[in-house]
Amino acid sequence: MSTQDKIKKLIDLRTEAKLGGGEKRIEKQHAQGKMTARERIEVLLDEGSFEELDMFVTHRCTNFGMEKNKILGDGVVTGHGTIDGRVVYVYAQDFTVFGGSLSETLAQKICKIMDMAMKVGAPVIGINDSGGARIQEGVTSLAGYSEIFQRNILASGVVPQISAIFGPCAGGAVYSPALTDFVMMTEESSYMFVTGPKVVKTVTGEDISVADLGGADVHASKSGVSHFKVENEEEGLLLIRKLISYLPQNNMEEAPVLECNDPIDRLDDALNNIVPDNPNLPYDMKDIIFSIADEGEFLEVHRNYAKNIITGFCRFDGQSVGVVANQPNYLAGVLDCDASRKAARFVQMCDAFNIPILTLVDVPGFLPGSGQEYAGIIIHGAKLMFAYGEATVPKVTVTIRKSYGGAHDVMSSKQLRGDFNYAWPMAEIAVMGAKGAIEVLEGRAISKIEGEEAKAEYADKKIAEYEEAFANPYQAAAYGYIDDVIEPRNTRFRVIRAFQNLQTKKVTNPPKKHSNIPL
Repeated sequence: MSTQDKIKKLIDLRTEAKLGGGEKRIEKQHAQGKMTARERIEVLLDEGSFEELDMFVTHRCTNFGMEKNKILGDGVVTGHGTIDGRVVYVYAQDFTVFGGSLSETLAQKICKIMDMAMKVGAPVIGINDSGGARIQEGVTSLAGYSEIFQRNILASGVVPQISAIFGPCAGGAVYSPALTDFVMMTEESSYMFVTGPKVVKTVTGEDISVADLGGADVHASKSGVSHFKVENEEEGLLLIRKLISYLPQNNMEEAPVLECNDPIDRLDDALNNIVPDNPNLPYDMKDIIFSIADEGEFLEVHRNYAKNIITGFCRFDGQSVGVVANQPNYLAGVLDCDASRKAARFVQMCDAFNIPILTLVDVPGFLPGSGQEYAGIIIHGAKLMFAYGEATVPKVTVTIRKSYGGAHDVMSSKQLRGDFNYAWPMAEIAVMGAKGAIEVLEGRAISKIEGEEAKAEYADKKIAEYEEAFANPYQAAAYGYIDDVIEPRNTRFRVIRAFQNLQTKKVTNPPKKHSNIPL
């Protein structure tokens, strides 16, 4: 065979590999509103940057006639490229090839990419669209999953890991995304569950649809498995590009600092009036975040899950910052099991990847009730406390309004090594609200007073005295627990100055921290 013939053979094999399962299966994929693996990579990465690896790998199975049916690439496209010029490693399961089912060689391709990513210190992005384990290969397929899980665990807190679920992801396959930092699902075409509707029907008798059992809405709002829910794949891929911009390449680096044209001393007079005089009235904490962030941009994480707490990314003077904020517009911003877990995991991720944390506090306490106690509010609240107390990244806290009881402690208080703790002048930092406190402190005295009107008058007087003494930030400031009481409209400037002063904050020989321990 001549040199030209060998080159022609190479070109023909590349063409064959790029067709995956063939034109008919590609057409079927498109008919379902789904891109092919290579089309997804093309949208995700910078144009012309993708370098594919292991294009000619095929499976080694000889059972059930599989030796007669080998397809180049074996169901996953792997390689590396760039996003905004920064290197990332990518694998995209190809549903047109054996339904994207996981074989021994497919798992080896994914593990190879993950090993390379950890070796060079670059993010890993996995695009999932698979029918699960390749049954024909039996235990070697299961071993392949375990090898991938082990890489997920080793990469935790070393390089960012992002999972996009753009099709089925069921059985053991779901545990790899669950071990990554961020999970994204599409509204119509993706689902995740350990056991499908048929098995559920057989075992429990429950009749449930695929969407109700493991669709994007379920995992974005009820289970919290999915951090992002998107309408379609293109929106999801562009969102991954945006998400990557807030993250460093690895745990030894910091997130890129972008040029900022938004003045750091920009004032917003509207913030002076955003908090209602009536402490029982809500307001939207996101309005404050949008006001103080660079260009009013905020990328919310877990938007539809545990809405009583907000997590996400913004920038201050071009620097990437993670935001954790109570949301008084939903359940009064109270902390419950889900909110505590959500915030704790986000704080851990920020800490692992050297992202400073801004905490905005308006919390009336932990949600009371037997349901929360039975669900483990004690342990989940402790997880949030542990996450903040362990975090060594710069931490700035601003108490907006209420900060009561144990919830005050866990929301990045000074005692949990908050670096700068500020408060607005309307902040109330106390063991509990005035009404509840007086019921405890003056309950016996009130019970001895005759007449309901006299009781109410006495109680109102004591509530006013309590509010004068405790419903303000100055007692905490007197002890140094609050570093300064600031005018609301100056919040952006004070936060930026605080982070600038903390830029040199380093920890000598910091231990490796996991970024995605399931909570």
